[in-house]
Amino acid sequence: MKVLLTREVAGLGIPGDVVEVKDGYARNYLLPRKLGVVPTPHELARFGQLRSQYEAELADRHTQAHALAEKLAGVELLFTRRVHDADKLYASVRPQDVATEIADRFGVKIDPERIRMETVDTLGEHQAEIQLYEDITATVKLIVTPAA
Repeated sequence: MKVLLTREVAGLGIPGDVVEVKDGYARNYLLPRKLGVVPTPHELARFGQLRSQYEAELADRHTQAHALAEKLAGVELLFTRRVHDADKLYASVRPQDVATEIADRFGVKIDPERIRMETVDTLGEHQAEIQLYEDITATVKLIVTPAA
């Protein structure tokens, strides 16, 4: 069955794409959730305009991600934590902490799930990789110091 996508569906397409899917998938998933419609001439014309808007939005997201990657390049984020013997932290630095620090410093919200880092439970320098957009990443340095 042919379906005109009204929203982006991972692994299938973007709004305005006409895709061939199994009948059951279309009837039981795509159509009831309003992720797609039957491709009539009226719908094709309507979503042709939507597709051009969507592509412009994607290009805008891409340029914003590049700008943010340039801002974050070489940035050092400082965290202070209480420590106990052997320089182990009582509370580790988590991706949520990194996202909060970036939001406070740059005013940009980043989903903590997009931050890839090892468990930071010792003092010193560490790194975190941030997936900003599909193929755009930025690496930031995390410096963990003991609290006074």
